[in-house]
Amino acid sequence: MLKQRLITAVLLAALFLAALFWLPNLAWALFLLVFILVGGWEWCGLAGFGRRESAIFMPLLAGCGLLMLPEVAWSAASRNVMVLALLAASTLFWLALAPYWLLQRLRVTQPFIMGVLGVVVLLSAWVALVDLRHLGPLAVLGVMATVWLADSAAYFSGKCFGKHKLAPEISPGKTWEGVLGALLAVSVIGVGICLIWSLSLWFMPGVLLLVVMSVIGDLFESWIKRVAGKKDSGTLLPGHGGMLDRIDALLPTLPLTLFALYLPLYLSLIRS
Repeated sequence: MLKQRLITAVLLAALFLAALFWLPNLAWALFLLVFILVGGWEWCGLAGFGRRESAIFMPLLAGCGLLMLPEVAWSAASRNVMVLALLAASTLFWLALAPYWLLQRLRVTQPFIMGVLGVVVLLSAWVALVDLRHLGPLAVLGVMATVWLADSAAYFSGKCFGKHKLAPEISPGKTWEGVLGALLAVSVIGVGICLIWSLSLWFMPGVLLLVVMSVIGDLFESWIKRVAGKKDSGTLLPGHGGMLDRIDALLPTLPLTLFALYLPLYLSLIRS
């Protein structure tokens, strides 16, 4: 099992890095859209969609994605409006609605709600990966490395010191000690990077927020699976489960990062 997980992880990382550094922008966006559509198909299963709902959801997800391609959008201004609206909806969901959803243990099965939510959650992460890459591959890797570091630190801290369960009804393996270990590890590395590269320490609260949101993303996907009565979101990735199982912690963190970067533009559009 461990060998299978490692092989799958190495192959995925190699494929992702090759695409990130070598593909042109349009090819990069379409490459990612394929993975998002795989996640969308898994979402159909977790949401309990039948054939009719899936036949509506999947073309809608693909169509909205294609319309947000810079090469397809009517104009840069229209794309900015669509992207900012999507990021605002995603930010509102992850900062306010998702924590409430988890605290109340909501069991939402209405196809319309789950369909809209799936489009917002999946497409906002895709848009973030597409647009962050315009700032450079390191911008993408910076966010993802933060999440990976937090996840690894939480795993080892939980294994070594975990005694107090974080949310046993949702994900029995997660502990408060694991979360604290993640926050501590990211804080140490983040402060070290700030000192070495002479960066402002004021960006650290935002980085720590990403750690918290990565935990919420993980818990939210775990709860959706539990409501659906499934252990994994799919079987595509040997040893890892499905696509959503691999990107759950990135679903909130990527859009939140891009929204923070685009916030000045968003405010200027409101004023105008």
